[in-house]
Amino acid sequence: MSAEAQMSLAPTKLTNFPVAVADSAGIPQSVRDEMLIAPFNDIDFIRSLLAEQGDQIAGLIVERLQRVVPPAPGFLQELRTECDKYGIVLIFDEIVTGFRFAYGGAQELYGVTPDVCTLGKIIGGGFALAAIAGSAEIMAHFDKDRVGAEGFLMQLGTLSGNPVAAVAGLKTMEILRRPGAFDKIRANGQAIMDMLSQELTQAGHAHQIVGDPTLFDVVFSESPVTDYRSWLKGDAEKNARFNDLLRQRGLFKAPGKLYPSLALTDADLNQTAGAIAEAARLLDG
Repeated sequence: MSAEAQMSLAPTKLTNFPVAVADSAGIPQSVRDEMLIAPFNDIDFIRSLLAEQGDQIAGLIVERLQRVVPPAPGFLQELRTECDKYGIVLIFDEIVTGFRFAYGGAQELYGVTPDVCTLGKIIGGGFALAAIAGSAEIMAHFDKDRVGAEGFLMQLGTLSGNPVAAVAGLKTMEILRRPGAFDKIRANGQAIMDMLSQELTQAGHAHQIVGDPTLFDVVFSESPVTDYRSWLKGDAEKNARFNDLLRQRGLFKAPGKLYPSLALTDADLNQTAGAIAEAARLLDG
């Protein structure tokens, strides 16, 4: 992971925007000085920031879901408009959402096309593989014959074109293209979201189910979750206890996100429902 990617990715020190915070030791001060951080879902702040410094900004990077927090209606569309206004490259991180939200990823789901997007995970079918996609004008910079030495951008990787991962990824995408695949994934996810909401509400636990049916989590908080900072207000210790109770009942739930699978059967969902009900009942306040 690059130094730029480890700036304000998961900060524990919440400084004032737009100051970036290093998430790792060893990152030069010069990297921080070249980055600006804006709050997710706050288009007014972003408009103000671009009005002041838009002519100095090369690219705007955004994850369509900030961890599990969905974009507010119109937020991504406004980012597209603002980037076009100032000539800024709009970059979508679709590592998680690509081929998960829909076959066309979050771009298809929300109807917003970036200039560049990054892809991974699903495209390798469980193996290590990643890709960059973008407009023809931008992607031409990877071809020295087209743009010349001064415009050439080097791009390489140890696992680029790995044949095993490529075959696994192609098969995964073929399965996802089958009729009803995404309907089933979304139905499975919605069923689990409903289980969580019903059982936790019945047991008297204040909570939010945050995310999309293909990617979501429980946040133990009464307050709306609209960005990373409001997500941090959730009771992390209670979430950890809930996850542990689920694991004790044969249901593995990752600490940060829940990804429903196309392979889930009715028996799997019944087992999930039972584990959630018991965990919610045993979870203390």
